[in-house]
Amino acid sequence: MRTLGSSLFALLLQAEGAGVPEGSSSTILGLIARSNTVSKVVLLILALFSIVSWSIILFKLWTFRRSDRQSTSFLEVFRRSKKFSDVQAVCPSLGESPLVGLFQAGYAELTAQLRQHTPDGAAAGANPGLPANRPTLKSLAAVDRALLRASAVEVNKLERRIPFLATTASIAPFIGLFGTVWGIMGAFQNIGQTGSTNLGVVAPGIAEALVATAAGLFAAIPAVYFYNLLSQRVKVFASEMDDFAMEFLNIAERNFT
Repeated sequence: MRTLGSSLFALLLQAEGAGVPEGSSSTILGLIARSNTVSKVVLLILALFSIVSWSIILFKLWTFRRSDRQSTSFLEVFRRSKKFSDVQAVCPSLGESPLVGLFQAGYAELTAQLRQHTPDGAAAGANPGLPANRPTLKSLAAVDRALLRASAVEVNKLERRIPFLATTASIAPFIGLFGTVWGIMGAFQNIGQTGSTNLGVVAPGIAEALVATAAGLFAAIPAVYFYNLLSQRVKVFASEMDDFAMEFLNIAERNFT
């Protein structure tokens, strides 16, 4: 590393008195076009990582926004309804909300238990305020377990594809660094073959090599930021599901035990 640093420092000193030939292309596209096969493969891999990452980011942001809106609407319906059957009726139209999956799991377990006492199966949807022949739950813990299972399923749905962003953030800089090291090796081989350290000979190869590092950072930095952002959104959804599960259990305990 010390030898490499000394060589690059010497080239920078030489740059004071030398210039890049006018005919050479200094644009990014020109550097990519002149790069070797390995560098182009590295850049292609990084481009694929970046495209997939941005697709996941945009899709997740859109999905989470819809889920947030539908969760707000679902909670309004849930809290103003006096029958669980009324809430169940609006669930198909609010399917993007993770709270819907929680409610349906709890409602299914509630209905299954209450059917043992009311053959017509209407007790779960009946008005819990009616005192006569009030049905009772056999096990509130079973309802709690059903809600926990549903919560785990919904969290897994929300987290789907997000780990790819962490993979991109971790691996993209190293792929870019590999492309840079390979390009610098080629640049020094060029020096050995030509026997010249003229900046016009060496600088293009080093510039081409550094493009890979820039591409790796370009793929990794947005992936890091949005991975943290989306993971935090998932935690917020998980907290909302925990609150809803407690609210559902309180209603079930108050009216069916």
